[in-house]
Amino acid sequence: MSRFQVRKVAVLGAGVMGAQIAAHLVNVKVPVVLFDLPAKEGPKNGIVTKAVEGLKKLKPSPLGDAAEAALIQQANYEEHLELLKGCDLIIEAIAERMDWKLDLYTKIAPYVAEHAIVASNTSGLSITKLSEVLPESIKPRFCGIHFFNPPRYMYLVELINTPTTRPEVIDQLEAFVTTSVGKGVVRAKDTPNFVANRVGIAGMMATMIEAEKFGLTVDVVDDLTGKKLGRASSGTFRTADVVGLDTMAHVVKTMQDNLKDDPFYSTYATPKVLAGLIEKGALGQKAGGGFYKKVGKEIQRLDFATGEYVAGGKKADDIVARMLKKPAADRIKLLRESSNPQAQFLWSILRDSFHYVAVHLADIADTAREIDFAMRWGFGSSQGPFELWQSAGWTQVAQWIADDIAAGKTLSSAPLPAWVTEGPVAAAGGVHTPEGSWSAAEGKFKPRAKLPVYARQPFPESLVGEGAADPLKSGTELFKNDEIRVWTLDGEVVIASITAKLHLISPLVTEGLIKAVEIAEADYKGLVVWSPDDVFSAGANLESLMPVFMKMGSKGIAPEEKKLQDAMLRIRYANVPVVAAMRGLALGGGCELAIHCARRVAHVESYVGLVEVGVGLVPGAGGLTYIARRAAEMAAAGNSGADVFTFLKDGFLSAATAKVATSAHEAKKLGYLLESDVIVPNKDELLHVATATAKGMAEAGYRPPHKAVFPVAGRSGIASIKGQVANMRDGGFVSAHDYHLAAAIADVVCGGEVEAGSLVTEEYLMALERKHFCSLLDNPKTQERIMGMLQTGKPVRN
Repeated sequence: MSRFQVRKVAVLGAGVMGAQIAAHLVNVKVPVVLFDLPAKEGPKNGIVTKAVEGLKKLKPSPLGDAAEAALIQQANYEEHLELLKGCDLIIEAIAERMDWKLDLYTKIAPYVAEHAIVASNTSGLSITKLSEVLPESIKPRFCGIHFFNPPRYMYLVELINTPTTRPEVIDQLEAFVTTSVGKGVVRAKDTPNFVANRVGIAGMMATMIEAEKFGLTVDVVDDLTGKKLGRASSGTFRTADVVGLDTMAHVVKTMQDNLKDDPFYSTYATPKVLAGLIEKGALGQKAGGGFYKKVGKEIQRLDFATGEYVAGGKKADDIVARMLKKPAADRIKLLRESSNPQAQFLWSILRDSFHYVAVHLADIADTAREIDFAMRWGFGSSQGPFELWQSAGWTQVAQWIADDIAAGKTLSSAPLPAWVTEGPVAAAGGVHTPEGSWSAAEGKFKPRAKLPVYARQPFPESLVGEGAADPLKSGTELFKNDEIRVWTLDGEVVIASITAKLHLISPLVTEGLIKAVEIAEADYKGLVVWSPDDVFSAGANLESLMPVFMKMGSKGIAPEEKKLQDAMLRIRYANVPVVAAMRGLALGGGCELAIHCARRVAHVESYVGLVEVGVGLVPGAGGLTYIARRAAEMAAAGNSGADVFTFLKDGFLSAATAKVATSAHEAKKLGYLLESDVIVPNKDELLHVATATAKGMAEAGYRPPHKAVFPVAGRSGIASIKGQVANMRDGGFVSAHDYHLAAAIADVVCGGEVEAGSLVTEEYLMALERKHFCSLLDNPKTQERIMGMLQTGKPVRN
């Protein structure tokens, strides 16, 4: 199959979803043109312009770098339809009105390139019906593409084919959406609301019904159905507020209109409380109130009995919270057998979800895999419903569900399908096996798709029962201690995986990193620092140094700090390329580890920064040395006559304010990633790209940089910075201790009490870092910040 090249994407519709889809395409460096109707007054692109400006104000930001909103090309249907001819993918994302969509397709059809894919971002309309108005030449290239909101952060994209969609078109789109857009693809059947919304919204409706039955308030329900249950922290009613009650009602109406033969049809009736809120315009978060309302600083909840808002914040009963910490089998049994109303409620909604997906599997999804991934990626569940059922004991739970059906306790009297209790699924103990996941429609276990794009994922996200390889037990182990594993997957590149909690850097990790470099230099092409979760490293492990500090004070810490700094330099000057494969948090010492590598390959959602001032310290593992060196390098490269201090100010400010880049693109702006570094959209492709990068550098004849001296800003730079920070202190914007920390940072990045332009080495600056780091450890204010962070996980501002 020839590669599907996407040089430009058109997004039709600059509403909430269309604009944010365009923003995410910019995040992953895909050129995009955003269309909408011509404005009736002012510039014709006024509607799109307003939408693009709005992207800069949204929180959480749909853009990795707000300045890149300018990269969205603006267009309207009256003047710019010719632009469609240069687009390889056209995503329609206008309002959920069948007649409007069909009218738009008729309008754009003459301008669609003969190879382009056309896709509708509908959340539930029939893709087949939408395709019927298209010319015969476009129908084979038309399908559904359903992004979840917000598109930047939600991993799920559903792809839906029609009877006339060519199979290779869906394959090509899946490859593009996976690698270039960075999403997890679920293929859905063309049924109302597809997979995630069908199951998720049905689950929310069931939760509302059961909550009323057991007399539970919205805040208690959300506490029970949030993180404690392994679901999104917003729970049920808060999620409805965030989504928008009108949006939720629209999805429910699609089910009401199109699923009259569904055995669960009665549960799709709009609850009176939901209808009442919508009638009053209380549509949730966007309208300032829904099931919750913010009054001053207080979050109040809706009282169903009175319709008024009252004080919220009630939590689950302790006994139920303890049940939820048990293993799946014990947890489900305890909930079912408990007389506590909250426990009975939880058993009821879990049973309802198991019952629902079993009855509907054959109709809505190819296999159980699609349902479980859809609920993980679209609704934030740690496990899908089939996974949880399988973990809790398939046969026993099936019997309990059947008993409740017989007793009339369930939301539908539909029996469990025969495949649940007889045949291969019952014999295997669940729907997921190493052979594949169960297809109820075909009556067999089906393996995962074998598309070439998935060869880029050495350890794709896996489901309970699949028997997937554990990355931390895979490959050939080369070295291991309690906090790091050094191994190789391909015999060419060494991988160092930090296994400590939050991948904190302790003396054991330092030892392992040095060992990894030695092993790589002896027999391999390179070294990749990678771990299989969403933390690269959250920093240095201060707690591990506490015994030394208690015994010897800061004097005992200095040698350990020197070892860590030496390890960073060992990595920087290794004779093989060391590549940091970054994802999620890279803070403090984690950021310092990354910046000392020869190259960084970062997932687009990487959060990078030097945050040590939050615990009353300064970066002590070469972070400030890096800022000083980079300033000298940029000054030398600029050829503009600007001195080092000009390039130093931003780096100083980032460290002094603990500024964290909220995307890999912002990390480039802050200087923690360089233009030569690679940004990867899909988290599961990070290891593949990082190892390929290390091999490529080795094949190109990699040599480490020369150790060099470089100029610093000196005492005049220190004086300038301290003067500015003193004004902030005197104005009450920063505390006296913040000033003290900023002065210490200034001393290091400017090179101490030397003349401006003096040449220094990295080792010289690291000695300054070490001096200030250890001195601050003896400061009572710093000790307050450290203890506060260790006890509460939150920074103390003193």
